[in-house]
Amino acid sequence: MTSAAQPLWRGRALALVGIVLVAFSLRSAVASLSPVIDHIAEDFPVSSVVVGLIGAAPPVCFAVFGLLTPLFERRFGLERVAVVAIALIAAGLLLRSLAVDSTSLLAATAVVFGGVGSGNVLLPPLVKKYFPDRLGLMMTVYSTTMAVSTFVPPLVAVPIADTAGWRVSLGLWGVFAAIALIPWVAMLVAHRTDAVAAAPSRAEQASSEAAAEEYDAASMATGPIVTTPANPRVFGRLWRLPMAWSIALVFGASSTMAYVSFSWLPTIMIDVGGVSPSNAGLLLSLFGLMGLPCSLLVPILIVRFQATRPVFFIAIAAGLVGLAGILFLPTVALPLWVALFGLAPALFPLALVLLSIRARTPESAVALSGFVQSIGYAVAAVFPLLIGLLHDATDSWLIPLWLLVGVLVAVIPAGWIAGRRRTIEEDWERRYGRW
Repeated sequence: MTSAAQPLWRGRALALVGIVLVAFSLRSAVASLSPVIDHIAEDFPVSSVVVGLIGAAPPVCFAVFGLLTPLFERRFGLERVAVVAIALIAAGLLLRSLAVDSTSLLAATAVVFGGVGSGNVLLPPLVKKYFPDRLGLMMTVYSTTMAVSTFVPPLVAVPIADTAGWRVSLGLWGVFAAIALIPWVAMLVAHRTDAVAAAPSRAEQASSEAAAEEYDAASMATGPIVTTPANPRVFGRLWRLPMAWSIALVFGASSTMAYVSFSWLPTIMIDVGGVSPSNAGLLLSLFGLMGLPCSLLVPILIVRFQATRPVFFIAIAAGLVGLAGILFLPTVALPLWVALFGLAPALFPLALVLLSIRARTPESAVALSGFVQSIGYAVAAVFPLLIGLLHDATDSWLIPLWLLVGVLVAVIPAGWIAGRRRTIEEDWERRYGRW
């Protein structure tokens, strides 16, 4: 690490712009589709199964490409793989706007989230490489940009679709992603990637694990830990530890709430709350906006004040109250219920911080990260499709909403265990002896 902070722009302006543009594209790709599903359905049928599969695509792709990306990064380098990932996002978003049926819409979405899955893995080490002296500032910029890109697309998607059509509404985000390619391609062409001021050593650049070792807990709130493959011995032990399972289930519950909402919340608001498609998009935007204060406050509350259980139970209570309002009083104070439900994904930054503080060594943190994300994303991938199937079977949102209530209630014991102030090593030693 460098001994002193360098001016933020000196020798790395392109990297700064590139990181911000990529961070914006990662979330806008997820949040821009569901508000205009009704518009798309006017051109060709979009079944609940397809919508469910689209909702399941992000966690599946995140899990798969989270494992593959470090292998490609080692062989080709951060910047080259980043360019390919961004190109996939841009191409997929543009292809999505040209879809002619449900199959092509689903295929284009898979391309999008393949790129997003790689981008999630690559952005933190890119921040580490180009801004090792400004990690705190850049992680704040990074996380804030991702939060903004979560609530902006639903805010404008329907008005643009009403004015110019759904293809323009979807394709617009592909243009932003294509623009994000420019600074990274420029750096590759100009051969500047090895001459950036304050860059870490070549060994640090090549190792995602080295980057993970130096991340502070605040940086953990922005996305999954970037790691090399976990030590099989350590990873194998996690299957026998309640602490590891509890964090995985908390992570899975949070991801479930998020991806179900991005898939179905606008439709639920239209059917249950009686709002217009435009207002449904605004409500999804409100749901996404609630993640901004959570991503900034939760790491501080947990790391400085050891408030894991209070944060967990506040998030669960808010989510349950929000769902109860949607179930029983959907036409009264609907924005309030959505805002409260939007606090449930505060479990996401909570789980990510726990990946850091519930492991004693970097090696253990690597293994815990892989375990938690594998289990958590596998859980989250099931529910968008299941919600759609239940809605089709019952022709009602009652049972699907009660299912979400059940998920939040079922994860309460896991949250209590995750709140124990001990590491996975200590959990093992209490049960089986020396780690």
